[in-house]
Amino acid sequence: CCRQQNVLHGVSRLSRLSHAQCEPAFICEEHRAPVANLPILVWLVVIEGYSWVFFHVMSHSKMTQRNKHIAMGRKKFNMDPKKGIQFLLENNLLQHTPEDISQFLYKGEGLNKTVIGDYLGERDEFNLDVLQAFVELHEFADLNLVQALRQFLWSFRLPGEAQKIDRMMEAFASRYCGCNPGVFQSTDTCYVLSFAIIMLNTSLHNPNVRDKPPVERFISMNRGINEGGDLPEELLRKLFDSIKNEPFKIPEDDGNDLTHTFFNPDREGWLLKLGGRVKTWKRRWFILTDNCLYYFEYTTDKEPRGIIPLENLSIREVDEPRKPNCFELYNPNHKGSLIKACKTEADGRVVEGNHTVYRISAPTTEEKEEWIKSIKYVFSIPALYEILAVGQLYRPLHCVVAVRLCRRGQTWVALPHIHTYIHPLCTLSPLQSPLWSA
Repeated sequence: CCRQQNVLHGVSRLSRLSHAQCEPAFICEEHRAPVANLPILVWLVVIEGYSWVFFHVMSHSKMTQRNKHIAMGRKKFNMDPKKGIQFLLENNLLQHTPEDISQFLYKGEGLNKTVIGDYLGERDEFNLDVLQAFVELHEFADLNLVQALRQFLWSFRLPGEAQKIDRMMEAFASRYCGCNPGVFQSTDTCYVLSFAIIMLNTSLHNPNVRDKPPVERFISMNRGINEGGDLPEELLRKLFDSIKNEPFKIPEDDGNDLTHTFFNPDREGWLLKLGGRVKTWKRRWFILTDNCLYYFEYTTDKEPRGIIPLENLSIREVDEPRKPNCFELYNPNHKGSLIKACKTEADGRVVEGNHTVYRISAPTTEEKEEWIKSIKYVFSIPALYEILAVGQLYRPLHCVVAVRLCRRGQTWVALPHIHTYIHPLCTLSPLQSPLWSA
């Protein structure tokens, strides 16, 4: 057909073949993938034993409209959480399930932390289900109670109403005991001690409180709370010292987040990272964009704690006895050598990273697979970003890129020499053929 001839004509120019030399082309089904933060269509065209993959960058008007709706939904949520969620539901940006809404609140992108706390503290049955799902998104395994509280209380601001605080702390205590069986005799013990720690934080760090309690008073206040027995004094001293040395951080209440700085990343989310020098697992907010992996301590941080350039790195799944769903980044060409990366120390100094591999744990198997897929995709398209950058000088919203492949056994391998061609037919659309599948 005419459209097939146009495709072949573009390829023949690309491969320096005459139109008469081209064999009939078979074009695979449509396939979408993110390139340069825009959706693309992919075709596979066979010509004289070689295959050409076409990447057609589509208009981002739909993505822009979706982003506008998301931004509007966040603003509505910050003014009225129920109206904001209803707006997102009506525009098919959220599903009406506790799991989906809790994920939205847990990520907290652009959301007012006080409003999140007020919504989670509501006593409606659906809100209680959202609170339960929200708490279950936190991973408290192998954390002491102060560390777990720091993580939990950073994801929202505690509301002022006592009944709301009570519901939220009960959910926290249940989740903590579920992640750390045997630490306390019951969830009531965890609940009472959690409140005592929050009160201690206020007493030690509120300038209006002149009578600062010593550790002996804190230990005395918590006698008999472990089902009638006492908690180990060493545990209570460690919790006291932790709060004394570092108060709880109160999240900013302005609704700002990283979407302004890292707009529309390839992927983002909470992961656990194993330290390089000190082998401890720390929860970090990771952002994959611009061929780099950034990680932050909190989503509200303005600067990353570390930057891992992905150039020359590879990724693989690994078995980790202490953590499930692990993968790691490594340099296949220089095994045992430090990966070129940087991080910010607590005193603000920027230093070189101390990792020969970056071992990372995802919350679920599905998220691990998605992260591996996203990072592998970044590995596979470094040249395409440059190609698209050049192509967009001519076609800001539409262009076609062709990469020549050869077949080795059952695997399609990109040849070192990459041919590019900015196709004049911006409206080119994929054809369907029963002889090829996506």
